Amino acid sequence: MKVSKIVCVALLACVVMGVHAAGQKEANVIKIGVAGAHSGDLASYGLPSVNAAKLVVEEYNAKGGINGKQVELVIVDDQCKPELATNAASKLVSDQVVAVVGHICSGATKSALGIYKDSGIVCISPSATTPMLTQSGEYPNFFRSIAPDDAQARLAVTFIKNNLKLTSLAVLHDKGDYGKGFADLVKEYAEKEGIKVLLFEGVNPGAPDYSAVVNKIGNAAPDGVVWGGYHPEASKLVQQMRDKGMKIPFVSDDGVKDNTFIEVAGKYAEGVYATGPMDTSKLPMAVKAINAHKAKFGDEPGAFFKEAYAATQALLNAIEKAGSTDYNAISAAMRSQYVDTSLGKISFDAKGDVIGFGFSVFQVQNGTYVEIK
Repeated sequence: MKVSKIVCVALLACVVMGVHAAGQKEANVIKIGVAGAHSGDLASYGLPSVNAAKLVVEEYNAKGGINGKQVELVIVDDQCKPELATNAASKLVSDQVVAVVGHICSGATKSALGIYKDSGIVCISPSATTPMLTQSGEYPNFFRSIAPDDAQARLAVTFIKNNLKLTSLAVLHDKGDYGKGFADLVKEYAEKEGIKVLLFEGVNPGAPDYSAVVNKIGNAAPDGVVWGGYHPEASKLVQQMRDKGMKIPFVSDDGVKDNTFIEVAGKYAEGVYATGPMDTSKLPMAVKAINAHKAKFGDEPGAFFKEAYAATQALLNAIEKAGSTDYNAISAAMRSQYVDTSLGKISFDAKGDVIGFGFSVFQVQNGTYVEIK
């Protein structure tokens, strides 16, 4: 009996020591979540953000971390699906992250934000552009390193009117928060500019064939087509339009401004227009980030890499300047601190929208996206 007691005491001591050691380890790290589409059709949007966060964190940790603590990434996949985003957010909360880089798609971001807000966690997305995420005032914990859809929709309509000289449009969308939101704004702004919207139609994402809506475009006979959504559907729409002899301009959003669209659409991508984040690839810090990606991962970074790199820089800078992982301290620092990033010198307004960075129009020329000056 005495021996058993001694053994129990020894075991209890080991457990206590183990818990204490684990607690010490936890106290010496700052956990940052990285959430987005890391598998599935839209992984080309999410994986560059993971790589960007890894590079920024490596640089911070090599210099001693933040306030003496190392930064640790917790990476979760939501496939850009709202129902998976809530699970991903719950996991990050249980893993005790203090902030999140992500999510990637607007619908997934919206699903996760309430969970982060209730848990006092700052979230910064490099790509979620739906205006209401900041403009509704519902999510004071949300920031983004990309301009909202009302900015790119307004730019698209201005380009359509002044540069392409179109007087009528067919506006299509994928029925999602992001795609339909962009399409609604294009329709609103186009009609205010006197451009007729002859067809406004939603399609089902992932459908193998869009011939029905392509026929509707033919019957409506618009001067051009605007697509609100992502590249898998855009590539099919463009191909089927061109196969039917429709050579009218095809204009889309940053959901299509991705090299994966060009790879999938092939020759049909040529001439397509898309709004997207301004090209900052020649800025010294962007050059450094791109070269670091090539050296570590062996290839060019993909969509939203620079935005995610800047988002991670801004977030870690805020934690460092705040001297704390407290939610209110990080939020205040995000809004009051300007930081040099791969996008240039940026900060965030009271709503959480980025200051100092916006959109441009791009066109596929000879198999690559070229910024239209």
